[in-house]
Amino acid sequence: MRVLLVFGTRPEAIKMAPVYEELHRRGDLFRCKVCVTAQHRQMLDSVLDLFEIQSDYDLDIMAPDQSLERLTAELLERLPPVLAEEQPDVVLVQGDTTTAMVAAICAYYQQIRIGHVEAGLRSANMYSPFPEEINRRVVSHLAQYHFAPTERAREGLLREGVAEDAIAVTGNTVIDALLDLVERARRLSTPPEPVADLAWSEKRVVLITGHRRESFGEPLRRVCMAFRSLAQSNRDVEFVYPVHLNPNVRAPVN
Repeated sequence: MRVLLVFGTRPEAIKMAPVYEELHRRGDLFRCKVCVTAQHRQMLDSVLDLFEIQSDYDLDIMAPDQSLERLTAELLERLPPVLAEEQPDVVLVQGDTTTAMVAAICAYYQQIRIGHVEAGLRSANMYSPFPEEINRRVVSHLAQYHFAPTERAREGLLREGVAEDAIAVTGNTVIDALLDLVERARRLSTPPEPVADLAWSEKRVVLITGHRRESFGEPLRRVCMAFRSLAQSNRDVEFVYPVHLNPNVRAPVN
């Protein structure tokens, strides 16, 4: 079976890495190719290197301050020639990005079957997360294979009319990626300095993440102020915030 993985962001790459590895391990059954759109360029490349993912197509569509309309138009133009050249049996997409949605639409137009990794997540609010809630609903309507991370996601797909035999509960592939990295870390003789500092510290650690589009501006500033207050009043806790490269995130955090 010819399988084309299409993804473009760091989270997609992390969650697709275990799938990529397993498809290659079963090379007698699958011929796996990878198309990256590079919706996130720098952050994507670091993950490709980390998990040793070789891309067969790199659309390199990232542009500064690119609008969703421009991104969608660019993908609609650039993806169809890749599908026409590869003629895969299945296009596999992950999650809820604009890349995933447009890849599913392009595959549908060429009557190629679609597999959706991390299917069935819903917030019931079309504007939160934005635009991801609608992106993933569109993919669900087009996909033939739904790989749900949880029973709850499966039940949601069933309520939406997806056939029971089209859904497989697989767990979340990010856990597989995490376990892979934990095993690699154990083999390191000397961990990276920031990690070593945390490992030897007796303080509790709070890991923070926050880069949602709907949080940009005043909402994110208030979140940062709250964490600063918590850090000042809890000296026995290390607050760790890996900061997203998006300037809308870096500015208030820094």
